[in-house]
Amino acid sequence: MKIAVLASSRDPRVGASPESVKKLLALGADVAIESGAGVAAGFSDAVYQEAGAETGSAKDVLNGADAVFVTAPPEKAQLKQFASGAKLIGLLNPWDEQESLSDYATAGIDAFAMELLPRITRAQSMDVLSSQANLAGYKAVVDAAAAYDRAFPMMMTAAGTVPPAKVFVMGAGVAGLQAIATAKRLGAVVSATDVRAAAKEQVESLGGSFIFAKEAMEEGEGTGGYAKELTPEQRQKQQELVAEHLKKMDIVITTALIPGRPAPKTLTREMVEAMKAGSVIVDLAAPRGGNVEGGEDAETYTLGPATVLAPKNILAGLPGEASNLYARNLFNFVTLLTDKEEKRLAVDWDDDIVKGVALTRDGQIIHEQFGGNALDDTPAEVEIVESEES
Repeated sequence: MKIAVLASSRDPRVGASPESVKKLLALGADVAIESGAGVAAGFSDAVYQEAGAETGSAKDVLNGADAVFVTAPPEKAQLKQFASGAKLIGLLNPWDEQESLSDYATAGIDAFAMELLPRITRAQSMDVLSSQANLAGYKAVVDAAAAYDRAFPMMMTAAGTVPPAKVFVMGAGVAGLQAIATAKRLGAVVSATDVRAAAKEQVESLGGSFIFAKEAMEEGEGTGGYAKELTPEQRQKQQELVAEHLKKMDIVITTALIPGRPAPKTLTREMVEAMKAGSVIVDLAAPRGGNVEGGEDAETYTLGPATVLAPKNILAGLPGEASNLYARNLFNFVTLLTDKEEKRLAVDWDDDIVKGVALTRDGQIIHEQFGGNALDDTPAEVEIVESEES
């Protein structure tokens, strides 16, 4: 089997690392990587070649490829170069790129969107959202520290004491928990909030204090470990509590996301305007419209007394590490699809993981969430999965 890895003009990450190339070769695959695909991540063509991969033009690497790794949806014109029946695997953003699903089906491409991976134990090693969110939470704090014009840790000097920064993390999912851990390592006083009762223990285990409205806790837990959207009454109670807490904070990290929908506005303009002068907000939900009400379509802007960092792709600042983790996720997923004895792709379409991520198959859109139905002509029901964490 042949695995192709494409470059993306939208994302500096790449779907294979030199390490994963060696593992793919051991799995029985031939690996072909588009020239320059790994440069931004620190992987030159020569390094890939030393690991055993071929490099060449997109057309060359796609020729006869059984599987294609991407970090973003490929361009429509490029789909003509795919072999019929090829498996497209990567971050395909199906909510915003639904027209592409028809293009994949028309081209005879079996597409797998890794952001749809079910949150089950067996899929943890393939969970691209978790691996990337870990890095995003770390980077959010580092970027906040760079934008904050005071010190993070407490400093005792002969001239007096420098107080520690107060960091508030909104959302204790994967990114939020990593943000808490990173801020604590830098010496900040950290607090966090979430609507899931289980998050309290997690936050406190990392040394943070948990801020929550009791009225919201019991109803905040959704299915599969995801958070679900609060009722208007619960949201009001939570916002009142958060608004008071925010007045004392120096840095705020927001992480709230609901897959397939605009990000919820967890920080109102009124809350932000009541914050301290010189405060910093990092809005990790910026790619989905942001958690900050009244936010601008810019990666850095000022709102009231606060500087808001709203990165469209925060991992563009950590392309090497992000690519390493992403490549491992893709390797683990393609291993699931591989017949190890015959060293070929043999997809089990009844596998729960495959069913969770498969968008198209044999010229059809098959994922229920996007109107597909592989079994009959009855319209599929759409299930909205809600999450507080990307």
